Order: sequence, then C-alpha cells, then structure tokens
Amino acid sequence: MKVVIVESPTKVKTIGKYLGKDYDVYASFGHVRDLAAKDGSVDTEHDFAMRWEVDAKAAKRLNEIANAVKGADRVILATDPDREGEAISWHVYEILKAKKVLKDKRVDRVVFNAVTKDAVAAAMRNPREIDEALVDAYRARRALDYLVGFNLSPVLWRKLPGARSAGRVQSVALRIVCDRELEIEKFVAREYWTILAHLKTLADAPFTARLVGADGKKINRLDVGSGAEADAFKAALDNAKFAVATVESKPQKRHPYPPFTTSTLQQEASRKFGFAPARTMQIAQRLYEGVDVGEGAAGLITYMRTDGVDLAPEAVVAARAVIAKDFGDAYVPAAPRRYTVKAKNAQEAHEAIRPTDQRIRPRDVARRLEPDQAKLYELIWNRTLACQMESAELERTTVDILAEAGKRRLEFRASGQVVRFPGFLALYQEGRDDEDDEDAARLPAMAAGEALTKERIEASQHFTEPPPRYTEATLVKRMEELGIGRPSTYASTLAVLRDRDYVRIEKKRLIPEDKGRLVTSFLEAFFAKYVGYDFTAELEEKLDKISNSEIDWRAVLRDFWVDFSQALGGTKDLRTTQVLDSLNALLGAHIFPVRADGGDPRQCPLCGKGQLSLKLGKFGAFIGCSNYPECRFTRVLSPTGQDSGEGERPGVRALGLDPASGQEVTLRSGRFGDYVQLGEGEKPKRCSLPRGLAPDDVTLEKAVGLLSLPREVARHPTDGEPILAGVGRYGAYVQHAKTYANLGRDDDVLTIGANRAIDLIAAKESGAGSRFGGDSGRALGDHPTLGGAVSVRRGRFGVYVNHGKINATLPRGTNPEAVTLEEALATLAAKASGGPGGRAIGEHPDGGPITLRAGRFGAYVNWGKVNATIPKSTPPESITLAEALELIAEREGRPAKASRAPAKKKSAAKSRKPAAPPKAAARTAPAKKAAAKKAPTKKAAAKKAATNSKRSA
Repeated sequence: MKVVIVESPTKVKTIGKYLGKDYDVYASFGHVRDLAAKDGSVDTEHDFAMRWEVDAKAAKRLNEIANAVKGADRVILATDPDREGEAISWHVYEILKAKKVLKDKRVDRVVFNAVTKDAVAAAMRNPREIDEALVDAYRARRALDYLVGFNLSPVLWRKLPGARSAGRVQSVALRIVCDRELEIEKFVAREYWTILAHLKTLADAPFTARLVGADGKKINRLDVGSGAEADAFKAALDNAKFAVATVESKPQKRHPYPPFTTSTLQQEASRKFGFAPARTMQIAQRLYEGVDVGEGAAGLITYMRTDGVDLAPEAVVAARAVIAKDFGDAYVPAAPRRYTVKAKNAQEAHEAIRPTDQRIRPRDVARRLEPDQAKLYELIWNRTLACQMESAELERTTVDILAEAGKRRLEFRASGQVVRFPGFLALYQEGRDDEDDEDAARLPAMAAGEALTKERIEASQHFTEPPPRYTEATLVKRMEELGIGRPSTYASTLAVLRDRDYVRIEKKRLIPEDKGRLVTSFLEAFFAKYVGYDFTAELEEKLDKISNSEIDWRAVLRDFWVDFSQALGGTKDLRTTQVLDSLNALLGAHIFPVRADGGDPRQCPLCGKGQLSLKLGKFGAFIGCSNYPECRFTRVLSPTGQDSGEGERPGVRALGLDPASGQEVTLRSGRFGDYVQLGEGEKPKRCSLPRGLAPDDVTLEKAVGLLSLPREVARHPTDGEPILAGVGRYGAYVQHAKTYANLGRDDDVLTIGANRAIDLIAAKESGAGSRFGGDSGRALGDHPTLGGAVSVRRGRFGVYVNHGKINATLPRGTNPEAVTLEEALATLAAKASGGPGGRAIGEHPDGGPITLRAGRFGAYVNWGKVNATIPKSTPPESITLAEALELIAEREGRPAKASRAPAKKKSAAKSRKPAAPPKAAARTAPAKKAAAKKAPTKKAAAKKAATNSKRSA
C-alpha cells in the first residue's frame, strides 16, 4: 500500500480516484506546524536554530497519517508545486520521522501543476527528493518574518499604544499606501483650459479637434492657464477660417497580453468583477483543486500561485486548435507566441495560470459552476486563448487643421483609429485602472485642403488632479514592480492591513487610517531602513538566491540580524517625547491642517492659549491641549468637518439649533470616534454615530433624532412592556427588558418600525436565528457524520458557521457567500475539539496550565475554569507568568501585590514536559482539607512566583 499526502482535503477524493485502490490519500489541511509563538523560537545566539510547534488542529490528522504510514511500503509527498508546498512536505516528513514511522520506507516528493489524471500520472512517474534549497528559502523567509514581527511589534506596543503589529512585507505595503496619501495631501491643483473646435466636413460629418499650437508655438495641455487666455483664443477664433492641413494614416498593430500570473489575475479580476485579491485566490483554489462538471471532479485550471508566463507546449497546441475552430485560420499566428517575465525578481518555475483543457469552453461548464467560479474561469480561458491569437490591426489617423484668424495662425489636431482586423480583440480586451478614451473615436473621411465648417468653439476649465489612491489591484501591481512580496503573499498582506485597521476601503480605493499612518511614520523615523523599498526588494532577491542554492540561508540571517538588533537596541532608551516630536513633524500637515482664517493651526480652539500636540493614551493616539488638565480639549487625528468653515473649532461642525431646547447641535470627533452633542457644559448629552452613518451624511434632523434616543418603538405583544431602540457600545439595538437584539445592516435606528423590532426581539428571546439578529444564514448542507444542518451566518462579531449548538467564528473579512461545506466542517471540528488551547505561559503552583487566549472582548489568561481579562493597556504578548498569577488571584477575589518582573525561564527540558491537569477536582473532601493545610493559598503562590521572578531577573 502507498500513502499519498496532499495539503488540501478537496484533492483527496479526486486524486484517490485517479490513482486507484493501491493508494491511500490523506490531507494535511495546509501547514501542520509553525514557529512557536514565543520568544526564542528563532534562536539568534545558536545560529538561528528554529523551534517548531505542531498546530493543535493538525495533531489528530498527523496521528491518522502516521498510523497509515506504519502499514505502508511507500510514502509520497504531493503538496503544491511552490515554496510553500515544498515546506509543507518537509514539515510532514520531519514529523513522521520524529514519530519513527518511516524507518526504511521509501519517501518521494512529486509535483503536478494541474489536478488532472494525466498530470497526476506523469508526476507519479517522475518522483524526486525534497528540494532542500526551496526549504532553506522558506526557513529564511519565515525566520525573517518572525524576527521582524516578534521584535518590532513589542516596540510599537510600548512606544506607540494602539498599534497592533509590524511585519517585514506588511509594513512596506502600508508605507506605499501612506506615501500615496501624503502625495495627495501635498498636491496643489493647477488650473488649465482646453480649447475644442466643433467642426463639420464638406459631407456634413461632425468631429472635434483640440488646439495644439498658436503662431508657430506648440501648446501643451497646461499652457492655457487662465480663463482670460482662453477667452482671448475664443475671440480670435470667432471669425477664423478652418481647413484641413494634412491627413496622415498609419497602420498599427496591437499585440495580445501574456497569460495570467497571480498578480495579473488578481488585478484583472478586481477591475472586471470587483473581486478582492483574497476572493480571487479563493475561487481560483477551487477551480484548481477540482470541480465536478459532469464526469467527476477534475481541476479546471493549473496552479494559481505563479509569476511565470510560459505555457506548456501541449497547451499552446490545444489553444491554436480551438482558435482555428472557433474563429478561423486567419486568427491563428504563423508561429506560437512565447512570453517572458518582466516583473522584478520573478522566480517561480511553473506555468502561467491557464485552463487544464482549452477545449472545455466556459459555456460548457457555466451551469455546473457557482456564478463567481464561472466568471473567473471564463476570464482565464479568454486570456489564455487570446494570448495565442493574431495581433489586432489598427489604422491610426491624425488630422492637422489650420485656423486662420487675421494674422494669427492657430493649429488644431484631431485623432482617431479604426480597427481593420480585430485579431485577439475579438475575444479579449484588458481592463484599465484609469480609463483614457483619447484616440478611441473614429474620424470621418476628409482630404488635405478641404474647407471645414465651424459650429462652435468650446473653452473648458480643468484642474490637475492628484495621483489616485491605490486599489487592491494597483497596490498588488506596485508591489510586484518594486519586487516586494511574492504571489503567495499578496492577498494575505492586504488582508492583514485591513484586519489591523491600518487601511479601509472606500469605493474600491485604499485609504490609510490614522493608526496606519502613525505606525508608518514611527517606522520611518526609527526603522527607516527596514521599510525601505530597495532594502525589502534586495532581501527578496537574496531569498531567491537561496532557493537557487547560490547563497547560504543562515548567512543571510546573520547579515540581517547584526544591523536589525542594533536598530532595536537604539529604541530601548527612546522617550515618549522623542516619539511624539518625530510624529508631530512627519504628520504635521495631516493632523494640523491649515486654518481658514490663517491662524496658528496648533492653537487650542477651546482655551485659545495652549498648543495642540499629538498625545499617546492607552487606547491609541489623539490630539490634546498642552494646558491639560485645565483644558480638556481632545479630538481624533483627522478632524471632522475641517472644510466646513469652522476653522476656529477644528473637529467641531455646527449643525444648527435644537428646536426643543434652542441649544446648539454639533458634530464632533472624539478619541473614540464621531458623535453628536447637544449644547456645552460638563456633561452635555451625546450620542455616537451608528455604524453605516458617515459624518458627511449627518444632518440636523438626524442629529436631533440620535440625541433623543433611546426611543420607544413598540409594546411587547406578550407583557406590554416597551421595546426601545438606541445606540450602544456594540452599535444600534432594540431592547425589551434585559433582552437586546442588534439591528441588521439595512435597519435604521431612527426609522425602524414596530413589526421589525418585535421580530428581532422575538427571535432573540426564542433563541432562533443567529446569535445577534435573527438571521438564519445560508444553508451549506448536512453534517456528514453527526447529521443536522450546517449554515454560515452573520453575527455581531463577524461571519461564523453553525451546527446545532456549536458556533465557530470565521476569519475577519470572510465572504459568507464563498464559504464551502468542507471549510465549515473543518472550522466546526476545531471548535468542537476545544480549538487552539492558546499560548502556554506556565504552570500554576496548585497544578494545571495557565494559557493566554484571544476572546471576544479581548485577550485573557485561563487557568481551569478561571478566566482573567488582560487590561487593554497591556500587550497580551508581553504577559509573564507572575503577571498572569496576579490577574488570576485578583479574579478569584484575592488581590495579589503587583509585580512586573519577568517570570523565571524554565529549562528546555522542563518547557517540553506536558502540563499536568489540575488534580483538585479528583480529590475527596477529606483529601482536600488535608491538602489545604499543606498547600499555599493562591495569593501566597502568586506572591512567591513574583518574588522568584524578581530574583531571577
């Protein structure tokens, strides 16, 4: 028997069918282990030894694989054909070797670029060993990411409260977005005018021409800079005579685009369908792993993580045959087209993304695919076929026109083009990020010397525009141009920026949040080298050289760590005032905008004496007055309504007077977001803006409505008690007694009616629907072993999957429409088994492990049934055993003396010893009493641990 190990459960059945009964196929479900999430996992003092930790969710699967391997005579590692796939195979091999189940068994590595019968069979005929160079490149990349993230993030937590993390690639991508925002803010618009002549030929055919010259001088786009100049040209042209000077037609060819790489697929899917890169990769993964289109599951496209643009010879032959059949021989070029990679640092060895069989046309499988899958497959099919089609033949015509106005000679130009032979354009036209329709029009026939009739002269005012903000597609393109990141990292990098609240997306454009700009400014001020574009690209080049066996991976880490550790050391004595001075200087134009009255933008608008400055609080950065505590003026970094004319009160926009009280109603920016306020005083009435209501959309009527909350919406049909609508900590809600139900996306707290409110309360009180709103979600199917429906739903804290009484939250940003039953089952299984047990901190003196865990309302430490929340001002990753014991003791109601000394490190042997479960639960009552006399109290134990920590420090 032969055991085949793949990384995806979707492949198991398909590949098992291809290989037959002599093979057992198992899935690792992606990576099975990673660097332990604790200090020292990359040991810089022992030549970068790496300490790996098996994922809690993978342990059971690995045991099943190990049991199968025991009875097998051959093991075949068949994970994905890239660096990450090689790493997964290596991890699985190392774990099986440690379990001592391999012995003298033959272990082979095979790769296939498509999940088809022929591709899998060919791979099995050509096994090889694990590529150590690729594994070394993976280890170097993972170590670099760990060293940057694990050492730089704590610096951010200490010096820049509210910042969440930094990363080797993530921080550079964030800098790209922030730099563009800075360009936009510094941009000064410039006025210019265009002069267009609306003309007609002798045949009465209309067209337009643009002014390009005057009296022998060329006029460029920005040369006519005022209305007076434009009016002067119009006056001169009122009685001008127009005639064709020259007509020039030139043939042109437009060549097809190369087949898709990961980057270009993400860009084009974003332009044409609005897919985020992560969504594009999710759909492509399904198409690659296999979809049943009538004859069993089979892969429809080749591997989708690549920056190669080459096509296999058999794919080119198939594409040319389909072109000849569907379009005719005229559309087939004389020789097959070959493409080369232009992207900086391209290194992936496999093919471009293409259909596994070009003969499977999109119309043939559309009904078997989900709508988004059908769209993406058609896009890939069209692009692949088009790349082997004949070039388009165009004719570009340029007409120069002379306008004689007395002694003045003014020159106009009209351009257009005609498609003489469509070629590949008959099938495919690439989308554009910024549309430019110049020369797209078709000109009427005319000849040199022909007199033209003037209809009118049009002078249009324009202003130059700043560079556009990045979309996810153009950011991926820019990262590729700079050589930052790799195909497998683009989508995850962008997802991290959104998850960390460093950027937000509005109208498909990436806008940096203040938090993101602060992080970028801090890193540029104190770690400029490590967010530099060239440095990051050079590091990527070194990683590529490692994968080609050109340099040693540990040598790269040594060179990096020498300088990086010195940079880290330079921040140890960094004072908060130094940080604030640097940030105030770098972000001055952003956080202190120019006032409309020309006054000092940093003068406090409340007291008029203090100076505004950036402040750091436990919840992040904000703007405050230097006269604190006498003056308590604060606002968020980006002032609301800074263009509202309220220059003397930045962060405050007057909406009008309250009809009932006559007091002023204002919209303000506070440390915790935007809110409306009634009047002034020590405790004026306030209400936060509900989610979905933008500050620019707040009117006086809406503000008065918000300030009147909570309001009675209806009476409960059973007990007649009022049902109220209001805005709380978690957004808009309806309330009956002690029952609260959050409003849905389409509900408005100001207009929600009685029927809807009663439905929400009834659903919440009956326990039906979702956890927070009565949404029963989308059914995914029945559980294969336990029975019962599995569904995906939206809740207060995001998307989650449900089976019976088990709810398992999905990663932030997950599209509920894209969740499959397989993904839901894996998530539910992890939740049912207890999920990840958190990061082990140490052993409690009374027995039992203490762990750090992520909770719905923040991080907490756990010991048995005791959960103690970690203060928001304390970075969870910095919690020591002594601090955890203090928190647990306080949670038990017995406060311990504060101790911030780090816990004494255990020896390597002790740290590997599994934690013993609490024994107290198994004792009898007499035994408990006896133990109580001997065992120290929790308070004493915490004090003892803190004392030991201080001694060890």
